[in-house]
Amino acid sequence: MHSTKYSSSSATPTLLRRFGVQRIKSTVLSANTSLRILALGGEAFPGLTVLRSWKGKGNKTHMFNIYGITEVSCWATCYKVPEEVFSSDHRFDSLAPLGTPLSGTTIEVKDAHGSAVLEGEGQVFIGGKERVCFLDDEVTLPMGTMRATGDFVRIKDTEMFFLGRKDNQIKRHGKRLNIEYVQQIAEDYYQVETCAVLWYQQEKLILFVVPKGILIKSDLLKKLQESLPSHAVPDDLLLIDTLPFTSHGKIDVSELSRIYSSCLNSRSVSKLNKKELWKRLLCLWKALLNLPEDSRNISKDSQFLLNGGDSLKSLQFHDEIELMVGKTVPGLLEIILSRSIEEVYKHILKTVFPNEDQNLNCNSAVKRKLSESSREELSKKCMELKPERSLTAEANTVGFIAVSRGNRLFSTDEPLRNQSNTEQAGENEVLKSKLDKTIASDANMAEDSIQKTPVQETFGRTAEKLMLHLRWKSDLGKCVDASPLVVTDTLSTFVYVGSHSHMIQAIDLYSGKVMWERNLADRIESSACVSKCGNFIIVGCYNGLVYVLRRSNGEIHWMFVTGDAVKSSAAVDPSTGLVFTGSHDQHVYALDIYKKVCIWKLHSEAGAIFSSPHLNLLPHHLYIATLGGLLQAVNPAKGNVIWKNNCGKPIFSSPHCNKDCVCVGCVDGNLYCFSHFGEKVWKFSSNGPVFSSPCISHFCSEIFFGSHDYFTYCCSMGGNLLWKFKTTSTVYATPFVFHNHDLEDKTLLAVVSTDGRIWILDAKTGLLEGEERLPGEVFSSPVVWGSMIIIGCRNNCIYCLDLCISKTKKAG
Repeated sequence: MHSTKYSSSSATPTLLRRFGVQRIKSTVLSANTSLRILALGGEAFPGLTVLRSWKGKGNKTHMFNIYGITEVSCWATCYKVPEEVFSSDHRFDSLAPLGTPLSGTTIEVKDAHGSAVLEGEGQVFIGGKERVCFLDDEVTLPMGTMRATGDFVRIKDTEMFFLGRKDNQIKRHGKRLNIEYVQQIAEDYYQVETCAVLWYQQEKLILFVVPKGILIKSDLLKKLQESLPSHAVPDDLLLIDTLPFTSHGKIDVSELSRIYSSCLNSRSVSKLNKKELWKRLLCLWKALLNLPEDSRNISKDSQFLLNGGDSLKSLQFHDEIELMVGKTVPGLLEIILSRSIEEVYKHILKTVFPNEDQNLNCNSAVKRKLSESSREELSKKCMELKPERSLTAEANTVGFIAVSRGNRLFSTDEPLRNQSNTEQAGENEVLKSKLDKTIASDANMAEDSIQKTPVQETFGRTAEKLMLHLRWKSDLGKCVDASPLVVTDTLSTFVYVGSHSHMIQAIDLYSGKVMWERNLADRIESSACVSKCGNFIIVGCYNGLVYVLRRSNGEIHWMFVTGDAVKSSAAVDPSTGLVFTGSHDQHVYALDIYKKVCIWKLHSEAGAIFSSPHLNLLPHHLYIATLGGLLQAVNPAKGNVIWKNNCGKPIFSSPHCNKDCVCVGCVDGNLYCFSHFGEKVWKFSSNGPVFSSPCISHFCSEIFFGSHDYFTYCCSMGGNLLWKFKTTSTVYATPFVFHNHDLEDKTLLAVVSTDGRIWILDAKTGLLEGEERLPGEVFSSPVVWGSMIIIGCRNNCIYCLDLCISKTKKAG
């Protein structure tokens, strides 16, 4: 007979935090821990969001908030945290109350005049006939003595919520403030592991944060500005590796003060000469790319993204640089994303030392923006390319359907007119029905030749309801960050995708056989699109070229030269056949790929174009978003701006629209919705930068998008939250909503987080239906065709996974 020993423990929150979130979750509050009761007291109780981040899945520990003072022999009140707080998918923003008085204890809350407080703020007094404690020289006490605690609370609906110690009250901007309250609000932010607040020299309010992963300072400050009154917003924010503690386990305030003084000295612009600036820039580079501090061999032509950086880290790099030099550096983000570290340095010099020579001795070659001479040379080469067949033949339209990230459908069976999404969807269904017999035949043939492998055998555990099986994978040599394009016609169905290895492949969707592959001149991050006629694939490249390839064999039909890297994915106008693409040279181009000419180009006054243009048919607008935060509606025929709106922060998300509005995500954490006339209709706020593009479909009345706060959100067309689902990492990719009659006739949503996890959710409720994990990070967005999910991965492969109902589910 086995016996299990269970334990209980009491501790201060500070002591528990010293273990770190991951260790608390995996050990102290894991599923198999013997700890059954954990009582936290002696300090402000953590926020409910913090508690949820500590709890491991399946943990059974009961948590209590205990409160009291030494003058009454310690604990006086107790509150048990309800279990539903931990099981809910929804966010609780409230703090835990102090709870009810223990037996024989009397609690009163009084204002500054000694009057009882029933609703509002006041100081806690504790007493009771059985709670007598003599202090100093006391030998007797009057009956009913109540001790002033020095602790302030807010009473709301008969519950007491701790605000802070009288000792920690300061007067700032003419108003009283408990600095512990600032700490509680800051800890509620998803990327904050722990934090402390310092009233530095009775002049500045400083917030020290130990980050959980990558934290953007500006995002946290924005969150605090939204959650706190103006007099409570910190003056400065400092990221540190760990908080200093005294021998008694309390925060070492004097050490925090020393750390901040040292930081102020290091920020002094007067000490920031050119040599020191270069040195600090290298230190930031190493820190953000996780390089050893003693690494010296950093080439001056190294590029941030090519050395392990990503879009989110580039934002942090940008913020740290501006904080270091003490001023705004215009255009810095675009330089970080597409230039070498030397060119980042020179760009900063122009702002910090505007009247001095910016030369830097350099022993290595620098990767530069395409020069005028190189552009001319490439243009000549492009003009020399001759089509093997007549342009008239190439322009003949074949019936096809193309599906790309975020449920973007494009089809041409006959020339499309300006029409609503519903009408276009109907036409897609007509074409799809024509192709069903051929597609089904292809699928059956492929089924006979493929042995399905459960993905979990290689990648991890399987969810209970739906299973993912590996159909095939294809190796592209390096990271696959581009999203797949699926094109089907009456003869075949192929996946087209490029990678960092410069390679683009055309892969048979059902068999996984590579039909052709083509090596371009540089890294491919742009997702491919198909031409109006269906005969060409268009893809952008880091070398500044837009390639037009024959869909049948991958041969180059035309190359168009822009002035910088092309990461934007092209959009096609089904009415004119024009191809629209953006470049880091701050231009949008309208290309006629049949005549091989640029019809127009538009210079963006607010930064490079990273995201993909989106074409709307009615009204006939081309929507363009920039890294300068600008969303523009452009006339697709002439290239003139119809309207523009500034979101204030960089936009990596691509706009997407329906017949009523256009939506786009922003680094400031908001999803913005505008009418087609340029009026802001609403904005929906998440708690992290939004790089994910909104997913809008003709058969759903909801909008889906992901955030760096780990959540995927479902909103109504009115901007109201319908549900949200928490993943295990940031959500960079665009979700994909789909309906399949073979999968219980449900509308499902495919979501991918950057840690490689694939989540299949019920699109109506947000409940988890299936889950798997790929063996690498994922920045590619999923595309679903039937019950197949196609997704790129940073382990150099693209995967095709079959989604099916598990045997256990069928048996039930």
